[in-house]
Amino acid sequence: MRRSLLAALLSLTIFSSPAAADPLRDAVAKDMPSLLTLYRDLHANPELSMQETRSAAKLAAEVKKLGFDVTTGVGKTGIVAVMKNGPGPVLMLRADMDGLPVEEQTGLAFASKVRATSLAGVESGVMHACGHDTHMSAWVGTARRLAAMKDQWSGTLVMIAQPGEETSEGAKAMLEDGLFTRFPKPAHVIAFHDAASLPAGTIGYTPGYALANVDSVDILVKGVGGHGAYPHTTKDPIVLGARIVTALQTLVSREVDPQAPAVVTVGSFHSGAKHNIISDEAKMLLTVRSYTDETRKLLLNGIARIARGEAIAAGMPEDRMPVVTVRENQATPATFNTKKITEDMAALFTQRFGAERVVATPAVMGGEDFSRFYRADKSIESLIFWVGGVPKARWESAQGDPTKLPSIHSPFWAPEAEAVIGTATEAMVAASLDILAKS
Repeated sequence: MRRSLLAALLSLTIFSSPAAADPLRDAVAKDMPSLLTLYRDLHANPELSMQETRSAAKLAAEVKKLGFDVTTGVGKTGIVAVMKNGPGPVLMLRADMDGLPVEEQTGLAFASKVRATSLAGVESGVMHACGHDTHMSAWVGTARRLAAMKDQWSGTLVMIAQPGEETSEGAKAMLEDGLFTRFPKPAHVIAFHDAASLPAGTIGYTPGYALANVDSVDILVKGVGGHGAYPHTTKDPIVLGARIVTALQTLVSREVDPQAPAVVTVGSFHSGAKHNIISDEAKMLLTVRSYTDETRKLLLNGIARIARGEAIAAGMPEDRMPVVTVRENQATPATFNTKKITEDMAALFTQRFGAERVVATPAVMGGEDFSRFYRADKSIESLIFWVGGVPKARWESAQGDPTKLPSIHSPFWAPEAEAVIGTATEAMVAASLDILAKS
């Protein structure tokens, strides 16, 4: 009895809005205990990218019970669940399933104790440090509501549970496995992501570019090794590498339009093994961020040009030029929210949740392979929105400064799951009913 009373009070707190409670909000609140049980199970049992077999099995079982036509193993571990409900548009809703190689330090009673080995052979702790457990739980909540409300919409609903978002593999793998050819091709695609920069239950949206192009670049700087006491007999790759690092800073400061966001970060620089030995090579790892394809091309071409130019200036022979490798298989295109669906959903969410809970948010330099669905066919209306997860007390103690709070990918990130799942489920259902409204 006490637990039921607490759940009821919690639902009133989380789902309160300027308007009186409505049937959708009431139904979501009633489903919350079950969704939170699912969430805690998913949180305690995370799986690394492209290994999401347990998570996929649980989600597939949930949507099969609801009457969806379910296909598993799409893009390795992905799920495609289709519900045809008369004439109308095709809407695709997406959730991602993978956890991160992070050892959890949240102190939650259901904290992950899982350890696993990635496909690259690295063993580590595993945690849902990006909140994909809330995404999957809201996906199930949305499927339940839309299956129960079939009399209120018409069209085709395609719900996908995607693997490998964290490694930028999953969306590409599902598309290559026939997502848009074997299954109904969507006219609209929608996803959400929990946010560590918004208070719990707040919805954020970004018109246009919302997340960045993400490129990983390796630079192998070649030199001529030798004794540290006789540097004149060598070509020092560390000095050359340092010149390259310094010159790379001019790409953003002097070559990119100041109004076009761009980032070039050297995240790793390794060379040598001993005090008195000049190595014969240095290795650098870069992350490169941008929004437009034009800026991306400028940055990548500039990196190759600067690496070669600095080597020529250092007197390196042609056979010792740096090798610049752009890891295309790890690249993530920029995520673009198309105009109509973004404006429509912003208005819809504001009407449903109130202006104080729906805010325009700036674009970020993080990446999301949700972008690939729109890039595969730019006639698609595409939107990814944010749902805040920072508990109210923590938000207020930080005075709304997200730099004072754990970010996503932090071992301390623990969103207020009730608010994220409840808000996201209600928002996704409302958006679906609007797009699939009967004529």
